[in-house]
Amino acid sequence: MIDLSKRREPFEFMLYLAMIGSGILFLGVMFFLIAKETINNLRVSFIIPKFFWFSTFAILLSSATLHWSIKAFNEERFRSYRLNIIVTSILGVFFIALQFLGWGELLQKNIRLGNNTGGEFIYILSGLHIFHTIGGLIALLVMNRDAIKNLNYVDTFVYSVNPPNQLKIRLISVYWHFIDILWVLLFLFLLYHAT
Repeated sequence: MIDLSKRREPFEFMLYLAMIGSGILFLGVMFFLIAKETINNLRVSFIIPKFFWFSTFAILLSSATLHWSIKAFNEERFRSYRLNIIVTSILGVFFIALQFLGWGELLQKNIRLGNNTGGEFIYILSGLHIFHTIGGLIALLVMNRDAIKNLNYVDTFVYSVNPPNQLKIRLISVYWHFIDILWVLLFLFLLYHAT
């Protein structure tokens, strides 16, 4: 049973509200596609860019490296924490680059906004996800800055036991895993409609 009298962390509450709102936005776009198919009695098909497969692997790997980073942070293995958080950020940038390469692949096949319904939904869904990923990447860069700023063990340890810093790292981790799960669900949805 949920204890409603327990004090909630306001930043955590706001993050969960934002994630719920984002989820509703993406569900709305997907339901719009399903409604369009139902009304027109015609299945909208997609051509999934090859680069989307690679980007999916990159974001799944980034979630794993972030998990390893948080685990290392909690175990006071700060060098491993720094290395994994840097790798996570690089993989996040790589994910976005691969998404844009996927768009380039669609453009080469003359799939543009306005001439292909399936292509329009790919651009909209992946574009919205890129926007959300950029927000997560900015947060990861803040984590990187803090990790690099505190290079010696004592400074990093003091940083690690500070409750606001622990909260910041936890919230960034939750959001990045949300972005990861969201992309996997979107990708599976697109695959279901792929030709």
